[in-house]
Amino acid sequence: VQLQASGGGSVQAGGSLRLSCAASGRTVSSRTVAWFRQAPEKGREFVARVGWSGDSPYYADSVKGRFTISKDNARNTWYLRMNSLKPEDTAVYYCAAEWRGGADYSYWGQGTLVTVSS
Repeated sequence: VQLQASGGGSVQAGGSLRLSCAASGRTVSSRTVAWFRQAPEKGREFVARVGWSGDSPYYADSVKGRFTISKDNARNTWYLRMNSLKPEDTAVYYCAAEWRGGADYSYWGQGTLVTVSS
C-alpha cells in the first residue's frame, strides 16, 4: 500500500487548508486511518483518526473543534480539514493507515508541509 499526502501549503493564521491522503495498491476502506504531524525539532504527534465507517472520529485536544477528519471509501482517500489555523499548527503532516494500537500504523505517507504565519 502506498499513501500519497497532498494539500499542504502556506497560510496566514486563521486560515484553512484541506489535506488529502490517497491510498493505492490495496483498499484501506475497512481500516482505521489517521493524521499525525511533526513540528520542527519536535517528535511526531497524533492529530486525528477515524474508523472504517467514517464515524466516531477522535482528535487530539490541540485540534479539537478546528480540524475535521473524513473518509471517502469509494476513492480510498481520507482528508483533514483544518480551520482556524494557528502558527503552532506549523508542521509536516503525515497520513497513516491500518491502526495497530497506540501510534503504530502499518502504512505511512511521505508527509506534506503546512506553514502557518502570524
